[in-house]
Amino acid sequence: MGSGLAAVRRATAPAARLPLALAVLLVLAAVAYPLTGGGARDAVSWTIVLLGSAVSVTSAAAAHGARTGAAVLGTVAVTAVAFEAVGLGTGYPYGGYSYSDALGPTLLGVPFLVPLAWLMMAWPSRVLAALLTRRVRPDRQRTARVAVAAAVFAGWDVVLDPQLVQAGYWTWAHPAPGLPGIDTVPLTNLAGWLLAGLVLMTLLEAVVARTARADVPGTGAAPLLVIAWMVAGGALAHAVWLDLPGSAAWGAALSAVVLAVLAAQACRR
Repeated sequence: MGSGLAAVRRATAPAARLPLALAVLLVLAAVAYPLTGGGARDAVSWTIVLLGSAVSVTSAAAAHGARTGAAVLGTVAVTAVAFEAVGLGTGYPYGGYSYSDALGPTLLGVPFLVPLAWLMMAWPSRVLAALLTRRVRPDRQRTARVAVAAAVFAGWDVVLDPQLVQAGYWTWAHPAPGLPGIDTVPLTNLAGWLLAGLVLMTLLEAVVARTARADVPGTGAAPLLVIAWMVAGGALAHAVWLDLPGSAAWGAALSAVVLAVLAAQACRR
């Protein structure tokens, strides 16, 4: 059995390296974001989202097989379009908002870039949640992983949304009240992301359980690099270059919570 597992690891090593290479390219693109403007910044935004969505699909495939990678892509895309189309049409569950033409072609009013952004965020959120809940009792681990992944998913948007509102990609009809320090994004958006995250992460849990082959160790590095850089690195960019001190503070605080949990886990070994 040991030799068989070693053979699987060797066979999947190239696939595991691909998402890591894509993640490194994403980091380089993210570094360029605050240093650009206008059309160049729009191109960087597209590049980041395309690379991030590719990291998610290839990481899921490297960890659990090609069927899981394809299923993750389809599940996130359908869920994202459904939630966003309802949100645009009714104002629920996020609050009233509208997209600008800068995001390009749409489906049911939803720019193609949006479900790709969900995909960029979804798989890293699940991977980080699995890490944060690894000490939870086995009979409660699945529920804990879904809940924590939804919270991580929503927390990521706390940092990302003010940046993209600043870029002019969408606007909120009623941005107040918002989180302290963030006056461009309403609290209803956070509630909506928590709901959407719970639905999406429940679906992903079912998808992985149904399609996955045996988990391959070492495939979480790329999605973890993406989420670490986009939240902690994003907080730095917000503070230093983008004049978004509120979301910078929230990004730093959320990163500190994650690091504290990981440190506590390490101490209990």
